[in-house]
Amino acid sequence: MKWLELHIDTNHTGLDTVEAMLSALGIDNVVIDDEAEFQDFLENNHQYWDYVDEELEQKMQGRSRITFYLEAGDEGFAKMGEVRLKLEELKKAETGLGTLLMTMDTMEDADWENNWKQYYKPMEIGARLLVVPQWEQEDPQVRAACAQRVPLILEPGLTFGTGSHATTRLCLTALEKLAGPGQRVLDLGCGSGILSIAALKLGADSALAVDIDDKCLDVAYENAAMNGIGRDRYTVLAGDILTDEALQARIGGGYDIVLANIVSDVIIALAPAVRPLLKKGGYFLCSGIIDDRAEEVAGKLRDAGLTIEETHSADGWFSYLCR
Repeated sequence: MKWLELHIDTNHTGLDTVEAMLSALGIDNVVIDDEAEFQDFLENNHQYWDYVDEELEQKMQGRSRITFYLEAGDEGFAKMGEVRLKLEELKKAETGLGTLLMTMDTMEDADWENNWKQYYKPMEIGARLLVVPQWEQEDPQVRAACAQRVPLILEPGLTFGTGSHATTRLCLTALEKLAGPGQRVLDLGCGSGILSIAALKLGADSALAVDIDDKCLDVAYENAAMNGIGRDRYTVLAGDILTDEALQARIGGGYDIVLANIVSDVIIALAPAVRPLLKKGGYFLCSGIIDDRAEEVAGKLRDAGLTIEETHSADGWFSYLCR
């Protein structure tokens, strides 16, 4: 079945009016992209990132959009005509609602769940790892590649880290040299669990993964299961290690490797707490550091008593390997 994907461009003021107009026509399942909410979200969550894509900001600037779907048949086209007429009435009756421009794309049924998969293909990282989207693992060529490298199976649709970002690649490449038998690993801000799962696939004995977002519990456990890793070796916890004393007690210390692929502000806040987490001679591997804050973060790591042994960068992002 084909679908019509329709967009109406308005502004923050016009969202309620356009949504009410569509509802009156029997169209209630809509997707709203609101510039005001987008900017508010950025403003109130800036501690979680150092970089926001300029193209995305420009795309949202001055525009709010309502998206809805109709079947690509006679009824759908008739309904689209009704919407167009109502939009013309709105343009004449009210001002200040933005362009009220309606545009259309067409979609096949398969597009809903599968089109995004074309953007994820097996990816070689470093000398040993191969990140494989879950649906690609039975491909004969992929299976042959897995025989030559350590496969790391992921479900990219679960987001939170897929290996494609430079910061994740930097960490994975470093882990190839660090991870080995007998090690305990702590992954702070684990997301999909990609780093701690990779450490286990590379030979570490056990890993504890922590994230402030409790959605990561299911995501990381599911990715671990796809890699044949059970809860006897892998534990995922939700909470804020900076403020949650019970979580801090549960995490304990004595780790061979502590990982933190987060953002600069969180790494700076974590720095004083890292040494007690490490066993003697253990490593702290951190990334997610944008280039214009690299020196600042390096200084804070040294102030916390850590020695930076290796510095690597890619695509404007930095990672530090410390002891």
